Amino acid sequence: MDIFDTSSQEQAALNAPLADRMRPSALDDLIGQDHVTGKGTVLERAIADDRVFSMIFWGPPGCGKTTLAGIIANETQSFFCRISAVLSGVKDIREVIEKAKEQRRVFRKRTLLFVDEIHRFNKAQQDAFLHHVETGLITLIGATTENPSFEVIPALVSRCRVFTLKGLTPSDMIRVLKRALTDPDSGLGQGESKFSTDALTHIAALSDGDARIALTNLETAFEHFREQEVIGIEHVETAVLKKSLLHDKAGEEHYNLISAFIKSLRGSDPDAAIYWLERMLTAGDDPFYMLRRMVRFATEDIGMADPGALTMALNALEAFRFLGHPEGDDAIFQAAVYLATAPKSNSVYMAHKAVKTKVQETGYQPVPLHIRNAPTGLMKSMDYGKGYKYAHDYEGGFVPQSYLPQALENNRFYHPTDRGYEQAVKQRLSGWQAQKQKSKK
Repeated sequence: MDIFDTSSQEQAALNAPLADRMRPSALDDLIGQDHVTGKGTVLERAIADDRVFSMIFWGPPGCGKTTLAGIIANETQSFFCRISAVLSGVKDIREVIEKAKEQRRVFRKRTLLFVDEIHRFNKAQQDAFLHHVETGLITLIGATTENPSFEVIPALVSRCRVFTLKGLTPSDMIRVLKRALTDPDSGLGQGESKFSTDALTHIAALSDGDARIALTNLETAFEHFREQEVIGIEHVETAVLKKSLLHDKAGEEHYNLISAFIKSLRGSDPDAAIYWLERMLTAGDDPFYMLRRMVRFATEDIGMADPGALTMALNALEAFRFLGHPEGDDAIFQAAVYLATAPKSNSVYMAHKAVKTKVQETGYQPVPLHIRNAPTGLMKSMDYGKGYKYAHDYEGGFVPQSYLPQALENNRFYHPTDRGYEQAVKQRLSGWQAQKQKSKK
């Protein structure tokens, strides 16, 4: 546990890692989070007025959560404590509370408590903060890479403002790298030309939005090849031991690869699908991006031909979220093979498009009276619900009855195929349709 007054902080030692030395100490120097820290935002005004409230920073690793907490400590007149949920327990929390009471009693200072990886605390540990946040003894600043809605107790979330931070974009990362490269005091003190443009772009691509990784790789490449007049991409690859694949997550090749992956799934070629999947994973693409596309594919390209495809894709998403790299990778590959070998149908996707077009064309159509809800006597007197037939009262749980607006009564939007489970759905719908036609005679 680190407990310190911001007025007594000293500048980081010069032999500290570059990523630590380059941490911004002022809000204006923070890169990539303007939606949270820009001029006129709620947080910027709270810091400027020294009226900081309890909050949770939610975002991926290396996006600036810890740095932002340090900036708040620097720019406000508060006693600042920092603990890590990985290394701390209830005993440490109690020590912080006692320190906070002392600061309020002796120095009339409020306490800002920064809890790194707050999602790692269990419910009892999180409960230990609750009373003291409510009474204002501590102002809590939590940092988490996990969704607070699921990983932080609701009572605590409700008393905090949640700010969502983003992974740094490639252009943001280039700014971070150039600042570190040229800074004469805390950085490497070099000219921008010390690294080629391709080398900096490659370092940014390898970082996956994590500034800490990018700065560590920059420093490693510089230490290994400082004698070179210009450090190029081949030097960076050697230094960080990660060969560059032709892949630009922000450019055309990214879309070429994901296109090849999806088309291989649609074409029912599991070998090609897992090849392109491995290409993207090896190049550092976001696994959750691929999983999101697979969930989408399960509904758009398989749909009712195999309803289990959506379950498989969602299970892979949850398994990877639970296991992470590298153990969770196999779940992604299992799902990719399943999706590639499943029967295909885009009938649900086409039905959605058709009904969307019809709604745009016909606008508001009133709900038929017989399927309206009638909770009041007035509504019943207006024939709401009159003539409705309760399906469970009829043989087979089906009764011929119209559910569409009268003007659209004969429209059909969903046309199942003869593939996979959808064949059974088609037969069932055909039987019901025949009963409807018979009832009209």
